[in-house]
Amino acid sequence: MDLLNTLVDKGLRRELPTREEALAVLATSDDDLLDVVAAAGKVRRHWFGRRVKLNYLVNLKSGLCPEDCSYCSQRLGSKADILKYTWLKPDQASEAAAAGLAGGAKRVCLVASGRGPTDRDVDRVSETIRTIKEQNEGVEVCACLGLLSDGQAERLRAAGADAYNHNLNTSESTYGDITTTHTYADRVDTVHKAHAAGLSACSGLIAGMGESDEDLVDVVYSLRELDPDSVPVNFLIPFEGTPLAKEWNLTPQRCLRILAMVRFVCPDVEVRIAGGREVHLRSMQPLALHLANSIFLGDYLTSEGQAGKADLEMIADAGFEVEGADQVTLPQHRAADGGCGSHAAAADGTAPEGAAGCGSHEGAGCGSHEGAGCGSHGGGGVCGSVPATAAEPKTNEPRTDLVAVRRRGAGTDLAPNA
Repeated sequence: MDLLNTLVDKGLRRELPTREEALAVLATSDDDLLDVVAAAGKVRRHWFGRRVKLNYLVNLKSGLCPEDCSYCSQRLGSKADILKYTWLKPDQASEAAAAGLAGGAKRVCLVASGRGPTDRDVDRVSETIRTIKEQNEGVEVCACLGLLSDGQAERLRAAGADAYNHNLNTSESTYGDITTTHTYADRVDTVHKAHAAGLSACSGLIAGMGESDEDLVDVVYSLRELDPDSVPVNFLIPFEGTPLAKEWNLTPQRCLRILAMVRFVCPDVEVRIAGGREVHLRSMQPLALHLANSIFLGDYLTSEGQAGKADLEMIADAGFEVEGADQVTLPQHRAADGGCGSHAAAADGTAPEGAAGCGSHEGAGCGSHEGAGCGSHGGGGVCGSVPATAAEPKTNEPRTDLVAVRRRGAGTDLAPNA
């Protein structure tokens, strides 16, 4: 297919595809799906080899958010039966982080619900960051605390934070339909603040909220312009008790096309499959590893994910390897510009298999609050299967059985899933 050959060539050169080409990826048929995955996989392997970076979420403060983000189980007015608790103490957060690191994660993502941190909150999170870094040598820490005020990103950086996550979530033109308590411009401003403070920026999107193909392309092009080191792709988890509970618009095939489009538009950044992969990709999760080079290990913020052991088996069975703590996630040209590590890739800027790229910086998703956002909030757990669908799928059958509220790990007395 000429389209795919063109996109591969552009991806290897870091050249931006046209909007028409990006839209064409989303419009491909199921008959062409494996060709699309194979083409985007060439770009993924060129920049990241066969490495998969593991990230682990710690929900520092759950629920009771004053914002009205429609996708979020922690939103104002949410009737979702999620865990609600106030700030974890630094040692509690460090203990939760250690579980993920023991499972193979190299980055810990610290998330707190709310519009944005107060200065006291920044002090609290700074202490938590220092505790985690002291107790876990070499760990990367990403914070996701909402909208930042002047000077707060610098304080987090001084405390040892490597990255900051704040997702754009959807296109600027439709943002007001999803959230009314803050603006799209507020989110862009926070990503700029993180960049300016020397933090690795992580910013991504949520698919499945009823948006059009044009909206998806718009937000991914906006992310390319913001130039984060990491782009988490969340698939909406329609939590009962939220305004988007009935939005079951995704199929595994649709999710793969979206991930491929993101890879073509953002060829050399860490693309992370975030919330909702278990719910919507289901048994096709291994194929998604050919498109994304990063996932969350274990549970999300307010929902359960696939068992950590199953994540590791899936990666190995698909012929990939877990990225080591001594490897750099990002390609050399990005790492040299401030990305997380810097160790090295090949002389031409690529990161061959086994080498690695930055740690990336990223976020992990998070930020987002939920439904899909963030680290998202939700996972599901078990990989199921679904009947074959036609080319551009009709509304997906609701799989509410795959949406399990998190009842273990941070904020509980039960062991975490990692």
